Order: sequence, then structure tokens, then C-alpha cells
Amino acid sequence: MLLKKWSRISATSFCFSVSLINVLCAHDDDKTHSHAVRAVKPAEMYQPTILPDRIILTWSGDPTTSQSVTWRTSTEVKDGFAEIVLAGPGPDFAKDSKTLNATSSALKTDLNTAHFHSVQFHDLKPGTKYAYRVGDKTNWSEWFHFSTASDKPSPFSFIYFGDAQNDLRSMWSRVIREAHSDAPKSKFILHAGDLINNAQSDGEWGEWFGAGAWLNAMIPSVPVVGNHEMQKSETGGKKLTNHWRTQFTLPEDGPEGLSETCYTFEYQNARFVMLNSNERIEQQVEWLDSVLSKNKQPWVICSFHHPIFSTAKDRDNAKLRSLWKPILDKYRVDLVLQGHDHTYGRTGLETPVAEPLTIGNVPTGVNKVDTFTGTIYVVSVSGPKMYNLAPEPFMTRVAEDTQLYQIIHIDGNSLRYESRTAIGDLYDGFVLNKLPGKVNTMLEIAPEVAERRRTNGSEKAKQSTEAKIR
Repeated sequence: MLLKKWSRISATSFCFSVSLINVLCAHDDDKTHSHAVRAVKPAEMYQPTILPDRIILTWSGDPTTSQSVTWRTSTEVKDGFAEIVLAGPGPDFAKDSKTLNATSSALKTDLNTAHFHSVQFHDLKPGTKYAYRVGDKTNWSEWFHFSTASDKPSPFSFIYFGDAQNDLRSMWSRVIREAHSDAPKSKFILHAGDLINNAQSDGEWGEWFGAGAWLNAMIPSVPVVGNHEMQKSETGGKKLTNHWRTQFTLPEDGPEGLSETCYTFEYQNARFVMLNSNERIEQQVEWLDSVLSKNKQPWVICSFHHPIFSTAKDRDNAKLRSLWKPILDKYRVDLVLQGHDHTYGRTGLETPVAEPLTIGNVPTGVNKVDTFTGTIYVVSVSGPKMYNLAPEPFMTRVAEDTQLYQIIHIDGNSLRYESRTAIGDLYDGFVLNKLPGKVNTMLEIAPEVAERRRTNGSEKAKQSTEAKIR
């Protein structure tokens, strides 16, 4: 009996020891072989809900007295509302808020159907801080602040981005946030086209809005249409993505058929002209001439996607240059902000004149006769997609493989331009001083880092730019 009992105890001890070893081995195995975690798919990540998201400020009217806001919800929310009030120092500011009804519309995307709501605030006071929130009267966003433009000339800054386009959530978010940390009081953010890569991808639009997050709800955006905001039309051509006019509320003062893609506005002592370089470029010549002929502001800044002077190989836009550059020269536009070429290039005050357009035989390249037009042309990129650089001799500063953002500050007759890398280093800069009736004077600012160029032996430099272009 004693022997049998001892045998049972030994067997039990042995089993316990084996079990303990298995547990320890399994635990040790967990350290070296992690369990697979499912990837969250875009349809889940960017599913709309009852709560407002993708809240973004834009302008459709005068920035001194108006402000537009757009947001998204699930289709459960039929009616949207916005509340607005003068911002105050204490928590009781909201008691005097005013409620406005939103204009709502449905957008069917590749992932879902959502309702987009927009409100235009009017009759605001210039140079004043307001608080607002959006929702359905039961579920509200947080309160956000924005400030109207002053009706008198005063210093202001804005941020300019070239193409964001790819890997928005992982790689572009750091750039927009770094830019904001350098210029937190910027009055607006200008996007020079190709905000996303696939025009109809709701997941990519979700990444773009997520990268800006609450900044979009406090600092107005001024977007320009790039070629990647264009989708295939029923006739085989190209048309504007369905997302554009649904999620942005922009001025409708452009040529017929180009509403909210070609527009202009004044911000204090500067005139901004946004053009659509993807379509009907001939139609915009007369409109651009008319806008600039009536302009009364000392500073004029234009933005469009395709560059007048390309910085990438085999990307010359000769027809665009022939049509638009004579108008830009005629009115001595100060600054032209562009994207598309996924490199960096900046001219000085001296640029080639545009060659005449020949019907049936459009020339390529640029005329090498230089003239002091007083206009500075910039091509920049903020996202991670990079092309090979093909600089022109008249470009005073260039870059490859560099994510950049630009801060532009206007103070009276002085304009300061800074181009900074994704980690905040000053890569390029200058100061323009305006002389009434004359070409601007320019002072170059010494960069903090050396010019970034690919080495001849690098694999990236051997890649074909054409293979990347769609």
C-alpha cells in the first residue's frame, strides 16, 4: 500500500513538473513568437459615426467677416447644426451662442456612405476670436476657436505645403505638425494640390484629415486641385473627385465650370489667386487677367499645381507657361507656389520669359533670355514620394529626397519666406521688400543645412521618374 501511494505521489509530481515546464516554455515562446494581430482595414478605421469628424475650416466669403466649416457624420444624422459665439475667458461663454442650420448631402465612397454638413458663418467682426462647435443638437464636437482676419493691414503668417499625397498617416502627419509647432499662429494653410494619391479613396482622405486632426478645425485650409484629385469620367477623360466640393466649402467666383477649384480672396494686404492647372487652362487666362487688373492689394500670391518651371525630368509644362506666365509677368505677381514634381526648386527675381504659343506646334523647354520680372517661383513637396531632380540654371536653391514645409510671413512692405525640413531646419529663405511701381528687392537668407542632392551612384538616382508618374 505504501509503495502504491508513493507511486501515485511520484506520478502526480511528474505530471505537475511537465505541466510547469510546458507553461514556462509557452511563456518563453511568447517572448520570441508574438501572436499575429489583425490589421485594421480602412473600412473599419474610417467608418463614419454619429459623432462629427473630418471637421475643417475653409472660406467661401470675406475672411474678415465670414468663416465656413464642413464636417462628416454617419447617415443616421439627417440634420446638422453649428453653434457660434464670441470666445471668452471663462466657461460661461457658450450661454450666448447662436445656432445655425447646416446644408447636408450624402457622399457614397468606396468604403461607405456618409453625410457631409456645412455651415457658413456671416456678419462676423473683423480681427475677432470666435468659439464654435458642430453636431446634431444631441451629440456635439468639442468647442474650437478661430479668428477672423483684420480689416486693417497687420502682420500675418501662413503655411504652404507641396504634395502630401502618399503615406499620409505615417509619413506626412509629422510634417504638418512640425509646421504648426514652428508657426502656431498661422492664419491659414495653403495646399498646392495632390493632397491624396487616389482621388476616390475614402481611406486616403481619412488619412489626410487625420494627419491634420484638430488643426483643420482651427486653422482654415486653402486647397488647390492637383492631378490626383482628378478621377476618370464617364467619357474616358478626367473630372474632379466627388470628395472635393462635398468636404470643402470654397469661393464660387471662378470661371464657369471651375467653381471651387479656381478662386480668389483677399487676406489683409495680400491678394491670393488659386488656379486649376488640370483643365480649361485657356479659359482661366481672361479670368486671371481680370482679377489681377482689379487688384488693389500690394502683395499678390498665386498657387496652382503644375509648375511654370518644372524641377523634375521630362515634366515641362510649356503650354501652361505660355498661357499664364505673360499674365503673371504683366502684373508683377510676387510669389507663385506650386507642387507636382516631388522635388524642391526656387527661382530668384530673374526668370526666363515665356516663349510664344505656336498653334499646332507647342514648343518645349524654356526661353533662355532672362528678364527681371520680380516673380519668384517655388516648387515643393511635403510628402514622402520623391522624384529625380532636373534643375534649371536659374534655380537658386534645389533639393531631392527632402520633405519640406514653408512658412510665409507678410508685414507691411516686407515678405519673409522660410522653407524648412521635416525636422525644422531652415533649408531655404529670403526676404522680399516691396517698392511701389518697381520690381521687389530681395535678400537671401543663409540656410542652416547643406543642399540635399542624391549621389550619382545611389540606387534611387537610377530609378526612372517616368515609372512613378501616373
